[in-house]
Amino acid sequence: MAMTLGSSSGEDEVVSAINTTPLVDVMLVLLIIFLITIPVVTQTVPMTLPKETNIARQTRPENIEISVNKDGDIFWNAQPVADSEALFQRLKEIATKSPQPEIHIRGDQGARYESIGRVVFACQRAAIAKISFVTEPPPKG
Repeated sequence: MAMTLGSSSGEDEVVSAINTTPLVDVMLVLLIIFLITIPVVTQTVPMTLPKETNIARQTRPENIEISVNKDGDIFWNAQPVADSEALFQRLKEIATKSPQPEIHIRGDQGARYESIGRVVFACQRAAIAKISFVTEPPPKG
């Protein structure tokens, strides 16, 4: 039993074209899968997020500036505060004033969130109505 392979002329023919049909089929299937699954992945609870605002800081003598350095030390208008409880006691005294002064929090870029969070928590406990964060303006360019 004999079997012939190759062309009738005796020389093998080299096919240099790539069959792209399977590649296109796979890509279309992947595209359809992604189009179906993306809306499922991006579902979240509907809400209105706050918008970013850059308001020039109004420096008034009654405003209080609380600074937190990178080591977590707290300063009240550039004067060191012993701890979070001492800060809370001072904020409680300020909260009774009318009109209540604003609290401006300056946190060092290298400070831990926990240190700044303690200041915010003390302000909440003392019923401070307005807390602002002082930041550097973005570079113009």
